[in-house]
Amino acid sequence: MKSNRKRNHPAHSYATAGVDVENADSVKAQIQQSLGTTLDGRTLGVGSFGSLFHLKDYEDPVLVSSCDGVGTKLKIAALLGRNQSVGHDIVNHCINDILCSGAMPLFFLDYVAMDRLDSTQVADIVSGLAGACRENGVALIGGETAEMPGFYTKGLYDLVGFLVGVVERRNVIDGRSIEVGDVLLGLPSSGLHTNGYSLARSVFDIDRDPRQLDRYFPELGRTLGEELLEPHRPYHRLLGPSLGNIKGLAHITGGGFVGNVPRVLPAGLAAHIARGSWKVPPIFQLIQSVGGVDADEMYRVFNMGTGMVIIASREQAAQLAQDIPNAYTIGSIVRHKSGERVILD
Repeated sequence: MKSNRKRNHPAHSYATAGVDVENADSVKAQIQQSLGTTLDGRTLGVGSFGSLFHLKDYEDPVLVSSCDGVGTKLKIAALLGRNQSVGHDIVNHCINDILCSGAMPLFFLDYVAMDRLDSTQVADIVSGLAGACRENGVALIGGETAEMPGFYTKGLYDLVGFLVGVVERRNVIDGRSIEVGDVLLGLPSSGLHTNGYSLARSVFDIDRDPRQLDRYFPELGRTLGEELLEPHRPYHRLLGPSLGNIKGLAHITGGGFVGNVPRVLPAGLAAHIARGSWKVPPIFQLIQSVGGVDADEMYRVFNMGTGMVIIASREQAAQLAQDIPNAYTIGSIVRHKSGERVILD
């Protein structure tokens, strides 16, 4: 039966819907070049429907995985056109997460999605990912690049990372041996790392006036944008030789001290942390003063200059303080009586 419907509109295709397949293929070809610089003999195949990685030279290996994102720090990177830095952020963030179990990183995969694939933007992101993977001895073995018109805001993107590492079962750090009297050591962060950016953007009104990112602050010694894009610091090489003397590790990310330290504590224990035991970097002081942010809120949102917390016996802590550059004592383990399991005073 002949249709009476008028065909006065153009024929539909993936291209008219906003997805340029040829451009996507070109972008993926560029990505393959970056991936190749991170691979070694353990990588048996990349580019099919799945990537192959040969796990060898372990007696009783335990795989440890992490999946995370960079959060709204991505918006600052996009506004400034400095998209390589967030590639370092997500790799280093995931490395720190698996380090808390005593694991060393093996391979990494990424997910990048945006409104329309911008070849320059994607190339910068992947270049940052590949650079971070090379620096940390990690194979960038694959990922996904998604073009999603009408879903993402033009010029912005999402970046998610997936990391797998390994640790011998006998060396897993699980916090079970933590007890009252153990010492908490801190390791300095490089800044905000990848958390608290929604609050920082609000405090400086960056969404309304992105020019704030170019503003120079004497107390920072650089512009606000440069400070906020300082990459997340990885700790695995610093701590690797000392992992056998560590009972627990807490990566201070979203949720600050209150949200992260209890994750490694056995039931019935709490952490007593002295706020004045380390020097809080100027960026956190600036955020608090400009935004009028309550001190308790600052410690719930930000790392406040301490990116990793180490828990060890008193004897081990004394040795760790000598062996690990810039480690400092921030508190001790106490019995949990009531309320929060992190006591900040």
